[in-house]
Amino acid sequence: MLTIAAGRVLVAPEAMRAAEAAAIAAGVPALDLMARAAAAAAAAIRDFRPGCEVLVLCGRGNNGGDGYATACLLRGAGIDVRVAAIGPVVGEAAAAMAARWGGPVEPLMTAAPAAVIVDALFGTGLSRALSSDVQAAIDRFGAAGAAVVALDIPSGIDAMTGAALGRPLAADLTVAFGAMKYGHALGPGRQLCGRIMVADIGVALPDAAVRLVPPPERAALAADVHKYRRGAVLVVEGDAVRGGAARLTVLAALRAGAGVVTLVGPGCGAPADAIMRRSDVQGQAMLGDGRLGAIAIGPGLVDDARSRQWLALVLAGDTPVVVDGGALAFGLPVLAGARAPLVLTPHDGEFVRLFGSVGADRIGAAQAAAAASGAVTVLKGPETVIAAPDGRTGVNIHASPWLATAGSGDVLTGIIAGLLAQGMTAFDAARAGVWLHGDAGVRGGAGLIADDLPGLLRAVLGAL
Repeated sequence: MLTIAAGRVLVAPEAMRAAEAAAIAAGVPALDLMARAAAAAAAAIRDFRPGCEVLVLCGRGNNGGDGYATACLLRGAGIDVRVAAIGPVVGEAAAAMAARWGGPVEPLMTAAPAAVIVDALFGTGLSRALSSDVQAAIDRFGAAGAAVVALDIPSGIDAMTGAALGRPLAADLTVAFGAMKYGHALGPGRQLCGRIMVADIGVALPDAAVRLVPPPERAALAADVHKYRRGAVLVVEGDAVRGGAARLTVLAALRAGAGVVTLVGPGCGAPADAIMRRSDVQGQAMLGDGRLGAIAIGPGLVDDARSRQWLALVLAGDTPVVVDGGALAFGLPVLAGARAPLVLTPHDGEFVRLFGSVGADRIGAAQAAAAASGAVTVLKGPETVIAAPDGRTGVNIHASPWLATAGSGDVLTGIIAGLLAQGMTAFDAARAGVWLHGDAGVRGGAGLIADDLPGLLRAVLGAL
């Protein structure tokens, strides 16, 4: 049996700015917030590369002010530190920190690199492409082979979407002030931030609906447990040509901990002792069995009368349903009318057919889809977003590109169904299932195929 905690907070950059403004309105001087950020940054830099020469790149806004304040603290600690800037700072707090520095300020475009480069150029406020001259400077520093520490977020990353606004300065370490922002976990931002350290600057965070998905925790089974108490899953098979997809779903549900999994349909693929097979008539009779904990439908499913009948039956019941693959093709009106609790697991192409364009804001797109469908929505991708209809959202960054292989999604469907059958809520089962699936991908590595994934779950669960 698994449980899963809330996970680390992710905050939209606009919400973080509002939280800082509220702290200032409540009497905390902006200069104090900047000093706290700089103290955390300076300590991280000293630990990261002790004794190395440092070049701090300062922008004209508050991120530049953080840079000047950090340079002051590094100088006070005996570090050989230089400052290079785009131009004069704007804003009272940033100007005060620049005045405290009081030392030489080199032009950004001509400054020589150092062993450690501190990126305090733009922070989370950047929303447009880098200018050509700044881009040229960033390219030069990026090619220097220096260790890079970014203050709040690497310059050239959209802090909301993680998109690259040009060619960002990749960081080895990012010191995120207050909380991680969406852009730390999404798109190119996730790859370019390096290791992320969150610095508490004493600001009350907004209510956190969005969090990173943490590893689940595993509890020991009771000594008197039996297979139905561990959870029963029914998997609706597709046609005879595509039945292998549903077989992967069955094996994954079993490996995820379900005690009994029944495959319903015409039957195909190599037999396996652990798989119980039933006809459609027998399977439909099982829908009223109170021991049934979850249903998976979609892998290998085709658009025919049988599939439509099955989908109508499972959506009209009370048993939680994981809907994937072919079942997603029946459209939002069919799914949104469900009585059963649902988990939808679309990849981008399926999402577009159901809900429209994903757009740059993957978190917002998944949240809107969950609200529109009334279902927990799992928007699969390099960073999978799991959104509940009430706004709670998880972002999973623990995965591997080797999961981009045919049948991988069928395995995820089975894992989530297996966790639902064991009593997890739809949101928690989806979050835990995505993490377990991602960890299996990490362990599988190069050469991974979907058939490997159910077997890898044994090691995944054993390591929790």
